[in-house]
Amino acid sequence: MRPVLAVALVLLASFSPSQPAELPIVAPNDNRVSAGVRRGDTLVLDLVVNRATWYPEADGGRSIVVEALAEEGKAPQVPAPLIRVRAGTHIVATVRNALTDSTVTVKGLHSRPAATWGDMRLGPGERHTIRFTATTPGTYMYYAVAGNIDPDKFERETTGGAFIVDPAGVPATDRIFVVNIWGEYKDSLTYRNALAVNGKTWPHTERLFASLGDSVRYRVVNASVRVHPMHLHGMYFRVDGRGNGLADTTYTPERQRLAATEDMLPGTTMSMVWYADRPGNWLLHCHLAFHVIPEASLLDAPPPEAKHALSHDANVHMVGLIMGITVKPRTAWTEPPRTDPQTIRLLVQEGKRRGRSEQAMGFVMASGDTAPPSDSVQIPGPVLVLTRGRPADITVVNRLSEPTGIHWHGIELESYSDGVVGWSGMDLRLAPPIAPNDSFVARLTLPRAGTFMYHTHLGDLIQLTSGMYGAIVVLEPGQRFDATRDHVYVFGWDGPHEPAQMLVNGDSAVPPKTLAAGVKHRLRFVNIGPAPYVRVTLMRDTSVVRWRAVAKDGADLAPAVAIERAAVVMLNVGETYDFEFDAREPGEYVLQMNQLNRTGPPVRRPQRLIVR
Repeated sequence: MRPVLAVALVLLASFSPSQPAELPIVAPNDNRVSAGVRRGDTLVLDLVVNRATWYPEADGGRSIVVEALAEEGKAPQVPAPLIRVRAGTHIVATVRNALTDSTVTVKGLHSRPAATWGDMRLGPGERHTIRFTATTPGTYMYYAVAGNIDPDKFERETTGGAFIVDPAGVPATDRIFVVNIWGEYKDSLTYRNALAVNGKTWPHTERLFASLGDSVRYRVVNASVRVHPMHLHGMYFRVDGRGNGLADTTYTPERQRLAATEDMLPGTTMSMVWYADRPGNWLLHCHLAFHVIPEASLLDAPPPEAKHALSHDANVHMVGLIMGITVKPRTAWTEPPRTDPQTIRLLVQEGKRRGRSEQAMGFVMASGDTAPPSDSVQIPGPVLVLTRGRPADITVVNRLSEPTGIHWHGIELESYSDGVVGWSGMDLRLAPPIAPNDSFVARLTLPRAGTFMYHTHLGDLIQLTSGMYGAIVVLEPGQRFDATRDHVYVFGWDGPHEPAQMLVNGDSAVPPKTLAAGVKHRLRFVNIGPAPYVRVTLMRDTSVVRWRAVAKDGADLAPAVAIERAAVVMLNVGETYDFEFDAREPGEYVLQMNQLNRTGPPVRRPQRLIVR
């Protein structure tokens, strides 16, 4: 992942308007049409590497000069031209280096699976041809590298593209999305970059559509050197396969799992399917805050005085690696009846500043007619304990001096309540910002028990790092939450600044906890910082103990996956994990929670667990 700089940092400034007029214009590639010409059982590809002008935002808006791949005689594309064939197809690929000042290395034009990336090295003006057979079905990647790139100073990931091998006789019904990134340091503090899905950045990305009842299949290719935890709003997706660009694994049904957020390492791929069971507007996006907020993803950095207002503008409060999805009902749609909803009144307030936070904003629950003091906050917010099968109506009252919006992450609910200001809902009925001294009722449906989260979805960086997040625990009917056996850990940030300092349940010092021996304890982990990973390890002395995996993102794991394993887990932002720890052996354990910072050493937050 690239450096996560503070709010003042940002990201791609345009090049000088005096760019050479003769440069071709990049065409965004929606990955619907395969490149090349079929001749019997052979695909003939004729590709060229060139420089071109790329408009990652609006066509004709701000631009940068990038290396890009094209078919000979056609416009360059970002991502690179799609290669899609049936298994058994012979491929004859010719690549020409049209750059006059740089050697190009093309990687990935070879049979799969493969242990290493095959290199085709081309000097200026050179052309090479390679022949191979696409044998094994899967989702793969290919790309070109121009010159010697210093990864600590530059990102030049605009040449990556999808290479798909389909099983023979199986129709291709999926969509393909490729993440490409360009970036460099403007100075020692400012990183400029363009973040794109299929060649555009939100709100200029393609709008996707499905009909109610559809099974929707996507392939996602991370052609960048950054990590992207991909999150689908409002519904689960099933992870059918994962790959590393060179090899791909299709999961058997007993090993498939549901996810609301799936972590994608650099160069990896994912095959996913989700069922469109509710109409409305939804999002598929990277959950790293620095890849979707205006302060970090606009083409030009907003002036300091405009940043705060910009992040609260309903029209531009999201930018970057985001795809908008609209599910349309086939006929008139009526929301299923809601009987006996649980009602909760949740206040959003600002308290006294603490730690490194610029502000202390958070949630507090109102009980009955008694309102808590206006400056009281709970960080993280109270754990909302709900019941599977019973709807919940949560009234969010905004007592801040600025607007907000709350997203119910991982919860299957109606679109209007999903919490994305100006997008959630449908047609002209879209979720408004919750204005100061106003309120909004989120109508949650709860079809499954598990661990979820709620967090701000407006002004994300400041509001999120000030404390506007919390956990949701949904129990089976008849169960009661027992804090002596059910342990919730919520990871967030103490302010927006680097190097990031992690808080565990709102504190930098985690007090020891006593666990009853001979009891199975449930450990629920929630990562809702802006970035990056949190590594959790349960140890006794110097040895890692074992626990049983229970659930991911609130969805129970299949028996083949819900097994006892070493007590280590890596959580990216937007993920939740549940584990069962059988405290059979009395003694002292350590739950080590480390935030893995890129710009400094890990932030360590150990907790002593005394089993007796």
